[in-house]
Amino acid sequence: MRLLVFLVATVLAGGQSTFPATPLGLDAYMPIPDHNPLTVEKVALGRELFFDTRLSRDQSVACASCHDAKQAFTDRRSVSKGVFGRHGTRNAPTLVNRGYGASQFWDGRSPSLEQQVLKPIQDPNEMDMTLADVTARVGLSERTLAEALASYVRTIRSGNSRIDQHLSRNAELSPEEKSGMRIFRLKGNCVTCHVGPNFSDEKFHNTGIAWRGGNLADEGRFALSHREQDRGAFRTPTLREVARTGPYMHDGSIATLEEVIEHYDKGGVPNPQLDPEIRPLRLTPQEKRDLLAFLRALSGEVTEGWESKERIEP
Repeated sequence: MRLLVFLVATVLAGGQSTFPATPLGLDAYMPIPDHNPLTVEKVALGRELFFDTRLSRDQSVACASCHDAKQAFTDRRSVSKGVFGRHGTRNAPTLVNRGYGASQFWDGRSPSLEQQVLKPIQDPNEMDMTLADVTARVGLSERTLAEALASYVRTIRSGNSRIDQHLSRNAELSPEEKSGMRIFRLKGNCVTCHVGPNFSDEKFHNTGIAWRGGNLADEGRFALSHREQDRGAFRTPTLREVARTGPYMHDGSIATLEEVIEHYDKGGVPNPQLDPEIRPLRLTPQEKRDLLAFLRALSGEVTEGWESKERIEP
């Protein structure tokens, strides 16, 4: 694994092409596998494939169907709609800054983007294709398909929020946003899990969402780790663009940020594996409003592709 420095100009394909500068607030270094260095050609191909409905059985669904650039790379549904009107069981998380991720999916079942991008294609509730069928249809090898899509996803980034501008340039925040930041760090203890430039520890936590009526509805990370403490645990999502990426939680069961705050304020949903850091916060109504203001201030600039931040349509 090597580290790519985004701030430098790179000579590719016989000409000069500069990767867009790292958005304010993000780490300038992103892990890039040695076997799949970023190139202009791969990112461009990956972008085309991202919008290509041929990747799905009935040619009705593309990656962009569930990860809409205009919706901060989500689809604003509780669970996504796949081919033939089928639905999955989990919410489609935003793809912003997934290049920094330690693992992919809510349960972390894919250790790399190269593996992750092929899973929805093969999922019967999403695209319902075999790798043999999809590679034959688009005329690309499995490796080329995976590396191109993963390369494009690595260019999807969000930064330069009001919070970034405040922390990096001392830009002014509203009194509510300032108060919300203090609550986020101290009384709310949100930084225990939502930490670092991407506001995620990339670990797995049980907040009780998977428990309904005293029963576990989704095993989460446990299905892979088989560790009791991972029952009902899911990867901490980024909070960047969080005001634009509802509904929330792994199953999309919470509609608004206000409801998310209420969930944590009451201490989650009690269950045998509840994360020990989840406990009642006892926030006042004003503190809840201030925390909401802070979370909304984490929306910034979403950039994608090699050239510009506003290229949305294929």
